[in-house]
Amino acid sequence: MQALIPFPDIDPAIFTIGLFGMEFSLRWYALAYIAGILAGWRIGVTLAGKARLWPGDKVPMSRDQGDDMLTWIVLGIILGGRLGYVLFYKPAYYWANPAEIIRLWDGGMAFHGGLLGVVIGVWIFCARNAISKINIADLLAVCVPPGLFFGRIANFINAELYGRPTDVAWGVKFPSMCFDPIRQGCAVAGEWFYTGAEVARHPSQLYEAGLEGLLLGAIVLVMALKGSFKVPGLTVGVFFAGYGISRFIVEFYRLADAQFMTPDNPAGHVMRIGEWGITKGQQLSLPMVALGLGLILYALLRRRRAAAA
Repeated sequence: MQALIPFPDIDPAIFTIGLFGMEFSLRWYALAYIAGILAGWRIGVTLAGKARLWPGDKVPMSRDQGDDMLTWIVLGIILGGRLGYVLFYKPAYYWANPAEIIRLWDGGMAFHGGLLGVVIGVWIFCARNAISKINIADLLAVCVPPGLFFGRIANFINAELYGRPTDVAWGVKFPSMCFDPIRQGCAVAGEWFYTGAEVARHPSQLYEAGLEGLLLGAIVLVMALKGSFKVPGLTVGVFFAGYGISRFIVEFYRLADAQFMTPDNPAGHVMRIGEWGITKGQQLSLPMVALGLGLILYALLRRRRAAAA
């Protein structure tokens, strides 16, 4: 019998209190959002206040402006993340059940949607306050990875967004929300997959936490401290390209969303050419890689022109 790592017995709720006949819980997922936002805000305030890191040795915004921008970022994360999940992953379901859209406590957030929400919110904020958008984009590129790290750790604790079946030594037996002990399987799109009571899966949430949170975060932070902010667009370009590549790679090990899986498409591909295909996560990541590479090229060409002038 294959060896596998039992899933740690961690309650998704840190604690629950009863009040007025109702129960209120603080969940790890909510704490991850709070920790990510606070860590990103702290990093942003620190870096934004170091004039020597910025073009012309001039800080991109004041401390008060940074605090005000945080409100726009939080709104962008929540609204963009939720609407992105609704539109990218379950449009038909939410079209039929529009009241479910506001039920954030039931889960369902998309990083790509949250990122787009932050971009729109910060763009509006910068335009209203006459702040350089590209400088703030570079700054935010260093602030986002902590949130990615904490978010993926929370996904692991919640036993969600786990990986495909595997025989690697570190495969984890996740508690399956759809497991039927009688039929010994899991129903997906009317078909039963991955039969057997014990199935080891890739802990893909931890792969993402390591790649998108720790590795990418370390890269952009070191770049910033070494002077990459003085080349506007370079840091955010590396972030976009790095995230897109990391997510594209992890998708090979992450179980596709159930709504994209069918009996003749168990891998959950949304685009297929012959035997090859890509998942929804990979489809959404490719434009990020292209945008990142474009920003890197733009930043380097702009620096070359400035040096030649």
